[in-house]
Amino acid sequence: MVSSYLSACLPVPLGRQTGNAQAGRLAGRYLLPDKVKRRKEDTMSHLIKRFKEDLQLAGYAKRTTESYVSSVLRLQRFYNKPLEDISEEDLRQYWLCCQTEFGWSAATLRISYAGIQHFFSKTLVRNWNIFKQIKWKREQTLPTILSLQEVRKIIYGLPTLQSHTFYLTLYSLGLRLREATTLQVKDILSDRGLVHIHAGKGALDRMVPLPKITLLTLRKYYKTHRNPKWIFPALGHNGGKDAQFAKAHVSDSGVQGVLQRTLKRLGFKKHIHPHVFRHAYATHLLEANIPIRHVQKILGHKTLQSTMIYLHVTTQAQTDSHERIAKLMQGVLS
Repeated sequence: MVSSYLSACLPVPLGRQTGNAQAGRLAGRYLLPDKVKRRKEDTMSHLIKRFKEDLQLAGYAKRTTESYVSSVLRLQRFYNKPLEDISEEDLRQYWLCCQTEFGWSAATLRISYAGIQHFFSKTLVRNWNIFKQIKWKREQTLPTILSLQEVRKIIYGLPTLQSHTFYLTLYSLGLRLREATTLQVKDILSDRGLVHIHAGKGALDRMVPLPKITLLTLRKYYKTHRNPKWIFPALGHNGGKDAQFAKAHVSDSGVQGVLQRTLKRLGFKKHIHPHVFRHAYATHLLEANIPIRHVQKILGHKTLQSTMIYLHVTTQAQTDSHERIAKLMQGVLS
């Protein structure tokens, strides 16, 4: 590696030429170290740009693209050499290190694999066996679930009208965090009692029911800013006085921060984050005997299997099952 670097930096021998003629030729054939570095940086920038374009053409969402690019850049920083010089064995050792030394979970490893596999297979067109051999199983963990009373306590314990309205909307529509922060005025179809969710996970559009209490709360909140585009505009640093003219929507970190402060003040011990409200929504729908196929459609799940996870955590389903088992055993054994 050192010898190849030095050979790239040293001048090509030009015999016994001297004076200005030799200097002129050297100027055209002599690569200074900073130029070599700049050339490598330009090559990597070009590859990353090409990778982003490949992901865009493949229809990946913005957040997925960011995650995949981040995975590739993390790999490059680990080896500190050009991406095109990374070998199949390098990848093998990298993931072994991430798993054994860094303690990455299977979920984190799958994200890393997805981004790196797409980059080397599609952008660099490397047909490597390692991408067929490696597989991390999805961890079967049950989601954190809030009761109806807990949801109500949190939503009505939030300190501002914006945070109260945001989490009431997030829960009552069963939205993902980014779907809620990017909600637009034109998405609220109040006359039909629906909300149009654009390009959710997997770039799928869907319609979700709009409860009357949510509509009334949204109208009350909207009167405080009247932004022509965003339901939840960025408030800025002057108490929201410029929210009407805000070009950006509220940030993910902003709504996450106010939630964590509220949970601490209310004394909650559960690990609660914005997506937990979507889990609670799905579970509460199933406990209210909403058909699971309809719940799948509202949530925007591609497969029924994704929705069925909530059957394992519904209190009503567990109670019914326990009662049925008890009656069955009573009939069999009595």
